[in-house]
Amino acid sequence: MSEDESTDASGRATAVVIGGGLAGVTAALALADAGVRVTLLEGRPRLGGLAFSFQRGGLTVDNGQHVFLRCCTAYRWFLDRVDATALAPLQDRLDVPVLDLDAPQGRRLGRIGRDALPVPLHLARSLATYQHLSLAERARVGRAALALKGLDLTDPALDAQNFGDWLAAHGQSRRAVEALWDLVGVATLNAVAQDSSLGLAAMVFKTGLLSDPGAADIGWARVPLGELHDTLARKALDSAGVRTEIRTRVTSVSPYGNGRWSVQVPGERIEADTVVLAVPQREAHDLLPEGALDAPERLLDIGTAPILNIHVVYDREVLTAPFFAALGSPVQWVFDRTEASGLRDGQYLALSQSAAQDEIDEPVAVLRERYLPELERLLPGARGAGVKDFFVTRERTATFAPAPGVGRLRPGARTKAPGLYLAGAWTATGWPATMESAVRSGVGAADAALHALGRPRDHLLGLFEEAA
Repeated sequence: MSEDESTDASGRATAVVIGGGLAGVTAALALADAGVRVTLLEGRPRLGGLAFSFQRGGLTVDNGQHVFLRCCTAYRWFLDRVDATALAPLQDRLDVPVLDLDAPQGRRLGRIGRDALPVPLHLARSLATYQHLSLAERARVGRAALALKGLDLTDPALDAQNFGDWLAAHGQSRRAVEALWDLVGVATLNAVAQDSSLGLAAMVFKTGLLSDPGAADIGWARVPLGELHDTLARKALDSAGVRTEIRTRVTSVSPYGNGRWSVQVPGERIEADTVVLAVPQREAHDLLPEGALDAPERLLDIGTAPILNIHVVYDREVLTAPFFAALGSPVQWVFDRTEASGLRDGQYLALSQSAAQDEIDEPVAVLRERYLPELERLLPGARGAGVKDFFVTRERTATFAPAPGVGRLRPGARTKAPGLYLAGAWTATGWPATMESAVRSGVGAADAALHALGRPRDHLLGLFEEAA
């Protein structure tokens, strides 16, 4: 069966977007909003990529905890575009409780926050009172932050440098790295400083903490991610006139003549003027036609990094804050997912463990023996509480690895094949592998395609500001 999607009765341009994660959904919406007739193809039975939900008994469970910052202007545009902004609000002002189990009783709780003052004074009081570092360490952190602010993010030499080495050269102790730089960096980069590109790390800290007083205010979904990235996204796609096909695996992408493209799926060939390939890098490598990139093998050199998510359901409330970060423990970040999951009795906590190479394949029984006692150490209310459920979700290739040198491997949206574009958090967005990077990549691919098609792009202006 063959369907010609290259033009419709009104002569509109047509596009096929392959991949229904945030990058693909964004590209499809951006193209459709410009009048392009779009077909979106996704192999899974749902949209949302690696930010999705599933059912476990009576719970709606996110595969992992995802957050965003006020500076994530593209993802916030996405939320607005799918009518979900109210379901994923931001903090009024950055406030991160940090529990240190190695500290004496009475001094275990510190906070990272900000004031309504100009940069960098907005962080001054928080840093001055951050009790998990000594006075000397706090002073050296301030000097390193100013040095970081002075780095030129457009300098390609930063990509080849190691963030851990840079921190050491700027007087950062092992404790400062653990209690501040890695506390933030591991969660955003999915790697410790020693394994991270200075370019990507500098981008995270400059944009999130040193660009605008409110840039690092944290937002997260108060409903299951599937409601945002699947249900509401599908509704927006339908309203925009996008034909969405799930459980549809693309087997080949090839030029068809006259500048058009042929996309093969089981039982059907779809033709279009434009194709956006919004799939993981290895899948993109396998689908790219010959000559589309100068060195396609570079895509296979982009490493991946895992994230482990531990889910615990207690028979009572054990945590009164919405989330916290931990020091002196294998626990990294803990979030209360009770209301979002639909749990009516007890409390459901989700532990997000980034850079989890050493634990990603550990048996559930081993993880249970390790993490339940840690939660009891961190949360007095968990001592004696009944554990109603304990389970694990694993994303072995959750993100690309932000290792030094990865920047030269990340391709841009345009390929050498006219009409074929790339999208995905792993492409050259300048951001690490976040929801923001995924949405930016989708906007970038759509922008490049619309430019080539001579279609309006005004609706995409203003999405790439550094901070809100």
